[in-house]
Amino acid sequence: MKTRKTDVLIIGSGLSGLMTAELLSLQKNVMIFTKKRLEDSNSYLAQGGIAAAVQEKDAWYDHFLDTLQAGCFHNETAAARQLVTDGLEMIQKLVGLGVQFDRQPDGTYQYGKEGAHSHARILHIGGDSTGKHLIDTVKKRIIEKNLVVEGETVLKLIVKNNRCIGVWSMDELGEMTATYASAVILATGGLSGLYPLNSNASTITGDGLALAYDAGAELTDLEFIQFHPTLLVNDDGKSVGLVTEAIRGEGAALVDESGNRLMKNEHPLEDLAPRDVVSRVLYRAQMAGKETFLDIRNINDFQKRFPTVTRLCAKNRVSIEKGLIPVAPGAHFTMGGVGTDVGGRTSITGLYAVGEVANTGVHGANRLASNSLLEGVVFANRLAQTVRSETDVELTLEAEWEGIEVLADSPTFEEIREIMNNHIGIERDERGLNQAVRWFERYLNTTVIHEFPSLEDIKKRNQILVGWLVAGSALQRTESRGSHYRTDHPYQREKWQQRRVKRRKECYESVESTAGA
Repeated sequence: MKTRKTDVLIIGSGLSGLMTAELLSLQKNVMIFTKKRLEDSNSYLAQGGIAAAVQEKDAWYDHFLDTLQAGCFHNETAAARQLVTDGLEMIQKLVGLGVQFDRQPDGTYQYGKEGAHSHARILHIGGDSTGKHLIDTVKKRIIEKNLVVEGETVLKLIVKNNRCIGVWSMDELGEMTATYASAVILATGGLSGLYPLNSNASTITGDGLALAYDAGAELTDLEFIQFHPTLLVNDDGKSVGLVTEAIRGEGAALVDESGNRLMKNEHPLEDLAPRDVVSRVLYRAQMAGKETFLDIRNINDFQKRFPTVTRLCAKNRVSIEKGLIPVAPGAHFTMGGVGTDVGGRTSITGLYAVGEVANTGVHGANRLASNSLLEGVVFANRLAQTVRSETDVELTLEAEWEGIEVLADSPTFEEIREIMNNHIGIERDERGLNQAVRWFERYLNTTVIHEFPSLEDIKKRNQILVGWLVAGSALQRTESRGSHYRTDHPYQREKWQQRRVKRRKECYESVESTAGA
């Protein structure tokens, strides 16, 4: 088996991983592993934009309060404050890297509005292809520095005395390598690919969570999985891509096949309510046998303003001329993950996490729209500062491969997705969650140690492990909050509304007193 050594090893190629690499590459030797191609990330698929309180009439504390309210006040306030106060600096840093946000004819930024935002503060690129442009800009710089190893799957973290010193990995030809690093960074994304309807890249199935769990790192809030209300669905009912929330911000409405407004009287913000609320309304409509659509008939120049969605519809033979885009809610974003502080440190020394795989607590129980790309750059910057401030350790290249657990018996990927969808979906209850836990445990109890596993063996065992972790977390939280909705412990709407109003008032008073600090 081969060995190699670097200062910093980053696992994953989304925006947070690439930004961390870019920010560290002048001071450290950096290497990036991605199990497929560099473009296979959720960041690349992100359409809507990046939220930041940039314009004069907006303020970081309004963005902060919107983030807390969307997160049902389950957020870590220090992390949420860090997110919004660093926003302007990171937007300027992106512009310095060559990012060109859409502008008005007078040269000022164009701002979009999305669900649960009190101001129009969403910066975008190319209308609805923000993620692609951000990744392309940073990727070009990364490729020039020759930092990327494509087709490399991490099998196991190397941990000695609660310090991570590297990883075992396998390439697409089955060759294994031990790579040693003073800092190992998980930037692997979330787990939404485990659901049949999802907006994620096909590679995003929770591998980073499994790696961290096996190494003994703390994982938190895995029950909080955001379902995006508007995934484009084809005639077979399969999701074929995301329909950005920015379209609703421009006046589109969710309707059923009879033209009835689905969000009317459901929430004061109607079609721009928080995503968990909108997703449940659409889900219940579909369970009642209704078809659900996004009505875009009052949006002028739709094709020019939303070229990515236009191309997506054309590719899947959906006519936008009719003005009704068939949509359904699907798994989108993992709020929980590997527990970290705002500097990216996990409970294992030398192991860090950033982006969707990490849980700083910034999103609480439900992520505010377009805070994910902001999270990626803000906490990449914070993590880079952390790594630069810590002394590199002298690594001894002495780890011995001892094999890895795989399943002696395993289900199909479709069966895993069916369990996730039926029992750990938009609505949950104790009976279904117990059933899911038992189902996953039946396979986990068949594990054996394999010296030379296949990549398929590794992938399947990770999927089962992550499904079990999510089901167990959801079973333990008996309240309904944000994206975690228990039909056996539903929201008491009036009580929750009173609590939210009170918490928002308390936060406003607290934040206003320090807003000038």
